[in-house]
Amino acid sequence: MTASTPIPASAQGASWRFMWRNPLHVLALGFGSGLAPIAPGTAGTLFAWASYDLLALWLGPLQWAVIIGAGALIGVWACGHTARALGLEDPSPVVWDEIIAFWLVLLLVTPAGWAEQLAAFLLFRAFDAGKWLAVGWADRHVKGGLGIMLDDLIAAAFTLLVMALGIRLYAWI
Repeated sequence: MTASTPIPASAQGASWRFMWRNPLHVLALGFGSGLAPIAPGTAGTLFAWASYDLLALWLGPLQWAVIIGAGALIGVWACGHTARALGLEDPSPVVWDEIIAFWLVLLLVTPAGWAEQLAAFLLFRAFDAGKWLAVGWADRHVKGGLGIMLDDLIAAAFTLLVMALGIRLYAWI
């Protein structure tokens, strides 16, 4: 494999068996979405989108804010623990960070139509995978569970900034 070739979850030690050994692994691996053989970060973000739209039928903004806040704090612990168990700094099957960050994006762009959610999805994936600007800085310099969570939360912030600028620009046109 080359440096740019993604390492499959199974090669990183993540599996269904590994996931079910510890509830922190279940959370960190995004309820199994991080075990996708290709693009686990994208799979985790798609899981976030689908689960948000489903759970939004019963949860209001305040409940979402509590879930996202608590999920981010617990995520530092769960992602750090799972990364250590896998023996890697930021294993690609660990996708709770994508889930929490994209839930935050969806909370703040809602109510939004399908097109706006798709734009947010594409922007978030671009910032997260591209590791541009402060996203890359956090990825390189902040380690452990906090680092795993932080770069995705920064990607969410950039996504929201671009979405807000796009909405403002659209209003001016």
